[in-house]
Amino acid sequence: MPAIATTPTLKGIRLTRTYGDGAKRRAALKHVSLDLFPGQIALLMGPSGSGKSTLLAVLSGLLEPDEGQVLADDGGELRDVWSMTPKQREAYRLRTTGFIFQGFNLFPAFTARQQLEIVLNWGGYARGGDARRQADDMLDRLGLQPNKHKKPAQLSGGEKQRVAIGRALVKNPSFVFADEPTSALDWENGQKVMELLRDGAHERGASILVVSHDHRLLPYVDVYYHLEDGLLEERPLTPPGH
Repeated sequence: MPAIATTPTLKGIRLTRTYGDGAKRRAALKHVSLDLFPGQIALLMGPSGSGKSTLLAVLSGLLEPDEGQVLADDGGELRDVWSMTPKQREAYRLRTTGFIFQGFNLFPAFTARQQLEIVLNWGGYARGGDARRQADDMLDRLGLQPNKHKKPAQLSGGEKQRVAIGRALVKNPSFVFADEPTSALDWENGQKVMELLRDGAHERGASILVVSHDHRLLPYVDVYYHLEDGLLEERPLTPPGH
């Protein structure tokens, strides 16, 4: 594993997020702080309902915290994501961030190749033949070349998940936020996905945060966080006694 940079590209500072009202009010995050670094792939685990997806959404600029700050690198400068206007935040996410959602979020009318091409076109990363070649290269790395002309309704759950992962990685983002990226995959394809994510961090310098329940991912990551009852702690990658 290459040396991790000493300056974080994203800082979550004393993040708090609650849900509900009155007696039913519940804290999903309680003054959570963490740093993500370029070239690092981090794993976030914890019981169902522990706030993992909430933390991912807050850090990625999708869900505003009740308290705290998210400082993220944008052109070499750390900016407060939640001090941006909605339009600025949307532009920042488009420039810097790739998302892998549990629900795939694919466009029903687009083929697998088009799902990736549109990301490159929207962000101005590539157009025309260049976008097509980059999309094809990513689909090939994910074992999806035979399916590049298929629409989501023609794909299996695992194939749709791989298309969603390719869409997140194809523009070489600075940040990747992945919510259960291997949950719909068999372990052989899950390993391929983790190798791609690790390459995105180690070879391309991205900061990657993966939310998962799967302890088999531990060998692929650089740092492991556990979130429970709204509280975050860093844990060793190798369990005691191993």
